[in-house]
Amino acid sequence: MRDLIVLAFLFITHSSIVLMQIEGKNLGKKFGRNWVFRDLNVEVNSGDFLALTGPNGSGKSTLLQILSGYLSPSEGELFHDGQKPDPDQFKLISFTSPYVEFPEEMTLTEFLKFHSTFRKQILSDKEVAKRSQLPLDKRISDFSTGMKQRVQLCTAFYFENEAIFMDEPTSNLDDQGFDWWKNEMNLRDQNIPLTLASNQKREIEMAKSMVSLKDKNLL
Repeated sequence: MRDLIVLAFLFITHSSIVLMQIEGKNLGKKFGRNWVFRDLNVEVNSGDFLALTGPNGSGKSTLLQILSGYLSPSEGELFHDGQKPDPDQFKLISFTSPYVEFPEEMTLTEFLKFHSTFRKQILSDKEVAKRSQLPLDKRISDFSTGMKQRVQLCTAFYFENEAIFMDEPTSNLDDQGFDWWKNEMNLRDQNIPLTLASNQKREIEMAKSMVSLKDKNLL
């Protein structure tokens, strides 16, 4: 019998409680002829903070991308509240990863303005710069790798999101950057469900629950 991973959440938006279920039924993903996983059933439903762990190739990042709408499954279906999701429903779902590219020719000010066309920014530009310790008027292409990762994480912390998925969120951060991430994780709206994929002890020890994809649903 295939394992069932249950994540479920209630989230609060605009002072009203909205029940939302993200459900994946019989999900499978392959690249070329190789299956990463098959027959994976997933439910996302409550304000949990979940950590997905597992060896390289077990499907942690792939699963996050499918749930957040950045990647389509090779088989199976994804549902929101029992219905096939409209593309607009993914706009308020945040996915951050050190491997995702974004417009580096912009300054941070320009990037924040650009991103605010998709999601509402909840802090002013100056507040974002102060909290993240990033310069507003410098091109992102001139940022260090760790600074670029902080820019991505800003979209999770400082914009309205209904769900957050983080892939290896502190992989390029130094100790100071990790302390910033940990502090923002504690300050964030805890009603917003967050799922991260990682094998880093200092990241996953913050989670309320943990699921290992080791040897699960793999062929």
